[in-house]
Amino acid sequence: MWGRSLAWLFQFPSSPRCPGLPWGRRILLAAPRWHHSAPEPLKCAWQLHGDHLELRYAETLMRLDFVWLRDHCRSASCYNTKPHQRSLDTASVDLDIRPKAVRVDEATLFLTWPDGHVTRYGLEWLGRNSYEGQKQQVMHPRILWNAEIYHQARVPSVDCRSFLETDEGLKEFLQNFLLYGIAFVENVAPTKEDTEILAKRISLIRETIYGRMWYFTSDFSRGDTAYTKLALDRHTDTTYFQEPCGIQVFHCLKHEGTGGRTLLVDGFYAAAQVLQQAPEQFELLSKVPLKHEYVENVGDCHNHMIGVGPVLNVYPWNNELYLIRYNNYDRAVINTVPYDVVHRWYAAHRTLTTELRRPENELWVKLKPGKALFVDNWRVLHGREAFTGYRQLCGCYLTRDDVLNTARLLGLQA
Repeated sequence: MWGRSLAWLFQFPSSPRCPGLPWGRRILLAAPRWHHSAPEPLKCAWQLHGDHLELRYAETLMRLDFVWLRDHCRSASCYNTKPHQRSLDTASVDLDIRPKAVRVDEATLFLTWPDGHVTRYGLEWLGRNSYEGQKQQVMHPRILWNAEIYHQARVPSVDCRSFLETDEGLKEFLQNFLLYGIAFVENVAPTKEDTEILAKRISLIRETIYGRMWYFTSDFSRGDTAYTKLALDRHTDTTYFQEPCGIQVFHCLKHEGTGGRTLLVDGFYAAAQVLQQAPEQFELLSKVPLKHEYVENVGDCHNHMIGVGPVLNVYPWNNELYLIRYNNYDRAVINTVPYDVVHRWYAAHRTLTTELRRPENELWVKLKPGKALFVDNWRVLHGREAFTGYRQLCGCYLTRDDVLNTARLLGLQA
């Protein structure tokens, strides 16, 4: 997987290399000696190597490059705490720098550099921010779900007034959204204007080729299957954008007919099943880049969009999945995959599709006027069953960064 395949990028020699020796050959100049901090010798220990400091703190063994240690100094001359920005010019740090002195007490690492500058690091800070510390953490805590898990969780909807007027209501909504990738707001006036007010409570509205706020009916007004009465299989939206839209808002304003239930599937839950059953296929889906394409020539709408990326997108340091790009309608010609890989990719895609289409993974929801649905388009796939009669929805896309920003300002991990 990514973590294994990129591991060589993060392997450093434990002693200096001698001129003339091939890269990777190491000689032992002197056996490094572990130093222990007092008064808790088992809590922290450290030793110096040729180009890095090895530090054991709590349950984490860290290898900290000397340039990294100088670059991340949080002293007043190196880091401005008001705007939280680095003042030190990284390119000015000597790549062969080595501390003149090292000292560790029960909570702090002290480094004295050749020019006399002293850097102080809290050991807790290093534990969180080192590469090894980040490997043990997740960026975004989540609860993976199928239909049964979601129903049993009894995730409450948030009332519109509480959502709009109180931090408590907004925080409850965002916590639900971050954990499950979907969240509902009840008692919303069934108008596009009121839906827009709702959306702007948590984010800027992302303007796209579909505009800011859109009405959605089966009038064939756009070159997309969604503008019909046909059933839509599970998919994520805007896979043909270089950065797919982060959050989608749906609000059914009117439906005079039958059918039209909305289908929701946790793509991360399905991907986790693939990772467990066939890790080599998960890895393939996270590495092989594909093109997705949207071509439209209807009325005044003329667009040709192309987005490129793998089906599964993971953080390379901890293999955490953060985006699924899955839309069989919009996938372009597969011409980015060589012959000896493409058949294996089809097999991996089939495995993921099988998981996504398991009936037990399908959450069916009947959208009604007054109930707005927010969907994490980087995680949860949506679709619908065919319908009859007149059905009108409104909605928009939200900028993901702004939603996460709102959540962090309320004290949530996002």
